[in-house]
Amino acid sequence: MSRGIRRGRTFLLAAIAGTAIANNYAIQPALTDVAARLDVPLSVIGLVPTAALIGCTSGFALLLPLADRLAPNRLIAGQLTALAAALVVAASATGAGVLLTAYVFVGAAAGVAAQAGSIVGRHARPERRAAAVATVAAGMSAGILLSRLAGGTLADVLGWRQMLLVFAALALLGALAAALLLPSERPPFRHGYLAALGSLPLLLRQHSQLRRAVAAGGLWYFAFNLVWVTLVLALGRPPHSLAPTAIGLYSLAGVLGFALLPLTGRLADRYTPGTVIIAGMLVAAAGTALLATGLDTPPVSALGLALFDAGCFAAQAANQSRVMAIDPDRSGSLSSVYLVLYFIVGAIGTALAAPLLAAIGWQGTSLTALAALLAAAFVAHSGIRRATVDPRARTLTPRR
Repeated sequence: MSRGIRRGRTFLLAAIAGTAIANNYAIQPALTDVAARLDVPLSVIGLVPTAALIGCTSGFALLLPLADRLAPNRLIAGQLTALAAALVVAASATGAGVLLTAYVFVGAAAGVAAQAGSIVGRHARPERRAAAVATVAAGMSAGILLSRLAGGTLADVLGWRQMLLVFAALALLGALAAALLLPSERPPFRHGYLAALGSLPLLLRQHSQLRRAVAAGGLWYFAFNLVWVTLVLALGRPPHSLAPTAIGLYSLAGVLGFALLPLTGRLADRYTPGTVIIAGMLVAAAGTALLATGLDTPPVSALGLALFDAGCFAAQAANQSRVMAIDPDRSGSLSSVYLVLYFIVGAIGTALAAPLLAAIGWQGTSLTALAALLAAAFVAHSGIRRATVDPRARTLTPRR
């Protein structure tokens, strides 16, 4: 696959990324039903999203660097096949232990979505890198946004076990497409696999841009998971007591973020990623402030979610393009460092959702997320100021 990756393959990787990452979220609207069917407390089943994020983090650490070593067709097809197998195990689970373990593997295999972004980022022309990464990010965003609606609807119609089997079939279809259509050339690599893993912490020490990207991204992903998991739990219990399909409909509010991603990529190519990140955080903060007013008025909640998702997705696309631009030939390893730490912080937000909802309620949890978003904007602003006075920070200086 030569530089200037063809648009058809970019769209294929975007579709694979979306259908893969959806598996981290599709079961969330059905968590109350899963808890009832397995006769397990909701507080325990509420750890399923956390297990998926733990798996994703492990996959990013151990599997994402393989994008710098293996042929795209073999790498993507292999991970999607593993994803399908993990979903089958989850669908057959008879207890919480098996389900949680299966979701660790689901999350690890769903990390193929990040490998798709890394492959595109490596092969895109420098002046089109952010736009190409944004296309894959748009696919991931569509998967995240529509996963709760699709998962909730399928769970209502077929049951949650059959819903997981449908997603397993989609993963196998993606594996077949990847094996047949993605390139078979293996990228050149400079070190062995274990050496590459050992060098990951060094990358964080070497690149201040990577450290700032991790800090800002972790803060908004903490807020993103905190808001969405708390929202699902709050809507599923009294006084709202919504069905999984109704809860899933709330995810449609994030379509605004999905629609703006191509524009985000073009803006990040033209200006600085840091500028796009700050704008995204301010938009997300405005949405979170609306959400903090309560969930009793669905139109207000929908507007708040639309702004919240739009800001977070725009910032993530810009941030990933900034990470890959540090060294495109090591985009897999750089993305591994970024996403491991990004998802660790996100997993903390997921794990804190239920306890915070019980302790300080929906409004207090929303304000906690708002504080994290404003902190992310401050980190991004500090990066722009540093780039202004540091001529070596070329990837952050705007084109004139």
